[in-house]
Amino acid sequence: MSEDTRTAAERYADAAGNRRHPVLADFASRQPFALDGFQVEACREIEDGKGVLVAAPTGSGKTIVGEFAVHLALETGRKCFYTTPIKALSNQKYSDLVATYGPERVGLLTGDNAVNSEAPVVVMTTEVLRNMLYAGSGTLSGLGYVVMDEVHYLADRSRGAVWEEVIIHLPDSVTVVSLSATVSNAEEFGDWLETVRGEQATVVSERRPVPLFQHVMVGRRIMDLFASSDVDASAGFVREGAPVNEQLMRIARDDWASTRLMRDRRSPRNRRVAQNSQRNRRDVGNGRRVWIPSRAQVVERLDRDGLLPAMVFIFSPAGERDEISAFVEQHCRHLPDEDLRVLGYHEFLDALTRGVAAHHAGMLPTFKECVEQLFVRGLVKVVFATETLALGINMPARTVVIEKLSKWNGETHAALSPGEYTQLTGRAGRRGLDVEGHAVVLWQPGMNPGEVAGMASTRTYPLRSSFRPSYNMAVNLVAQFGRERSRELLELSFAQFQADRAVVGLARQLRKAEEALDGYAKAAECDRGDFMAYAELRNRISREEKGAAKAHRADLRADALASLRALRPGDVIRVPAGKFAGWAVVLDPDARSDEPRPSVLTEHRQARRLAIIDFPTPVEAVMRMRIPRHFNPRNPQSRRDLASTLRQRTMDMPTPESVRRSRGAPARPEVDDLRRQLRTHACHDCPDREEHARWAERWFKLDRDAATLRRRVEQRTNSVARTFDRV
Repeated sequence: MSEDTRTAAERYADAAGNRRHPVLADFASRQPFALDGFQVEACREIEDGKGVLVAAPTGSGKTIVGEFAVHLALETGRKCFYTTPIKALSNQKYSDLVATYGPERVGLLTGDNAVNSEAPVVVMTTEVLRNMLYAGSGTLSGLGYVVMDEVHYLADRSRGAVWEEVIIHLPDSVTVVSLSATVSNAEEFGDWLETVRGEQATVVSERRPVPLFQHVMVGRRIMDLFASSDVDASAGFVREGAPVNEQLMRIARDDWASTRLMRDRRSPRNRRVAQNSQRNRRDVGNGRRVWIPSRAQVVERLDRDGLLPAMVFIFSPAGERDEISAFVEQHCRHLPDEDLRVLGYHEFLDALTRGVAAHHAGMLPTFKECVEQLFVRGLVKVVFATETLALGINMPARTVVIEKLSKWNGETHAALSPGEYTQLTGRAGRRGLDVEGHAVVLWQPGMNPGEVAGMASTRTYPLRSSFRPSYNMAVNLVAQFGRERSRELLELSFAQFQADRAVVGLARQLRKAEEALDGYAKAAECDRGDFMAYAELRNRISREEKGAAKAHRADLRADALASLRALRPGDVIRVPAGKFAGWAVVLDPDARSDEPRPSVLTEHRQARRLAIIDFPTPVEAVMRMRIPRHFNPRNPQSRRDLASTLRQRTMDMPTPESVRRSRGAPARPEVDDLRRQLRTHACHDCPDREEHARWAERWFKLDRDAATLRRRVEQRTNSVARTFDRV
C-alpha cells in the first residue's frame, strides 16, 4: 500500500467532504483511480442540487462527472438521460454503463436502436431527447438528471440549435450536467445556463492529464513544431506566441521559392534558373522539393518511432472511400451473404488482419462498433477517420495525425479553427498508458508553420451559438410549433443571450408567468359555467367605472383650468382644497400661462402662489375687491390690512354651491348593461364565487404583468426574435 503523503489538514478536509457528500464518497470508492480536483468539485455541486457546466480538455476525464450524475440518479430513485451528439458515442456510452450497472437498468435510444427505453438510465442522441420533449413523452416522467456530453456542439452550424432547444425546454426540476471541451467563455455560457435553468455552477480545468507535443511530418522526418525550450513538458502547453522551429521555417521558405520557380518555368527569363533548380533538387520523388509520404509510409514511420496506435484524420470523401473499416466476423453473422458481398467483406477482413481500419459516418453501426472495440483492445493499430471520431468517443491513441488543415464544412473548403484543431489533437495521449501524447500534421504544399503554431498555441476558443433564424429554420419552427412558441424559443437562446443578456432573463420571467397563468385559470374553474368569462365581466365593469371616473376628473381639471384663466386681480374666490383652502383675494391671476398659478392673499394673511392641485374643482369669483395701488405682499402691515378687509367682506357670505358640491360622474348605459349580464351569468350565484374571483383577479394581474414583459422584450435591440419576424 502506498504511503499517504497528504497533510493532516488535507486529510481532515477530505473526511469532512465525504461526510457532506456521502454519495460522492461511495462513487469515488468504486473508481480504479483517485478523482481529480475538478471532478470532485463538479460532483459535489451536483450532489448539492446544482446544475453544473464542466469545461476541460479532451481526454481529461469530464465524463466521470456525467457518470456520477447517473450514479446519483440511481441512488435517489430518479431517472437520468445521458445525451451525446452522435450515435457512435451513444452506443459506446451505453456499453460502458451496461458493464457498470447491468442491462436491466440501462437503455438506449438512437435512430438505429431502441433498447429498454423505460430503464432508469437511458443513453440517447440529443435529437431524440429534443423530439421527446416536444412530443410530451411519458418516458420523461421521474426524470431527475440530464447529462449533455459534448455540449459545445451547440456551435455546430447545422445541428447546434438542438442543444439549446433541449436546455430551454427541460422542466425546471431536472438538473442539467453539461460537459464541454475547453472554451474561453465558459463563464459566459454558465451565466446563460443559470439564467435559463436556475442555480448553476461552472467548473473549468485547463490542465491535460497527459502532456501533448506538436509535430510536423516533412517527407519522412517528424520534426518538432516549436522550439523545445518553449514547451512545458509537465503540462504539454505551449505559450501563445511561442517561436516556431527554425528548421521548419527554412523548409517553408525553400518550398515556397521552389513552387514559384516551377510556376514560372515557362518564362524565358526564369527557364535557366528553373533548370538549375531541377538539377540541384534533392529528394524529389513526387516532383517537389519536399517529399509527401503516402499513408503507408506515414504509418511505417510512426511504427518505427513507437507512436502507434494512431488515429489519422482525413477530411475528403475520396479519402474515406480509399480506407476500409475492419470488423470481426462473428459480429457480422446476422448480415446476409449478398449484403456482405456488396459491403466488400473480404477487403474489410484483410484490412483488419493488417491492423488497419476506417471510421466515418457512412459506416453501418455494427462496423463502427467493431472498429471502436478493436482499437480500444489494441488489436487495431491505425484508424483512418473523419472528425466525428474526435467528438467524445473514448478511443484515445498515442498519436493523432492530421492530413490537411482544411475541411469541407458543407458549403466550402475552410481552414480548421483553433478549437477544431484542439478537439482533434486532444485525442492523443492515453491516460494511464502513455506518458505523453503526440500530434502530427503532415506537410502540404504551401503550408505555413507559423499558422500551425498559432492554432496549436491558442488558448482562447470562444463558444458561439449557431442559433440563427434562417429562412429554413423559420419555416420549420412555425410549421412545428407556431409563431409564438418559436419566438419564445429564440428569445431564450444562447444566441440571444450573447446579443443581449437582459432579453433572456425577461423571456424566462415571461415563460414562468405564462406557466403560472395556466395554474391560476385552473384554480378559478367553476362547475356552474365559465368563471373567467364572468370575471372578465366584473373586470370590464370596474374598467368602465374607473374610466368614467377618470374622464370625469379630466373634465373637472379642464373646467378648473378654464376657471383659473378667467380670474382677474381683486377677484375674491374660495380655494377648494390644499393647505391654503378658504377665502382668498387674487393678486396676480397668471392667466396667460398654459397652467395658471394664481398669486393670492388668504384670509390668514398668507401671500402664496397656488397650483392646479389646489383646484380639484372649478372656482368662481364671488365678488371683487380693490387692491391698494402701493400694496406690497412682502410688507406684513400691507398683508394684515388687506386680509382684515377680506375677512369683513366674506364674514357672512355662504360657501358657493358650485364649489362646495362636486358634480358626480354622469351615468353610463354601458355599465348598466354589463351589470345586467353579470347578474344573469351562471356563476353569479355560485357559493364559492369570491374564492374563484380571487384566483381570477390574480390571473388578470399576472396577465397585465406578462403583457408588460412582452413589451419590454419587444423593445430590446439586437433581438433574435425581431430578426425572426423579419425573416
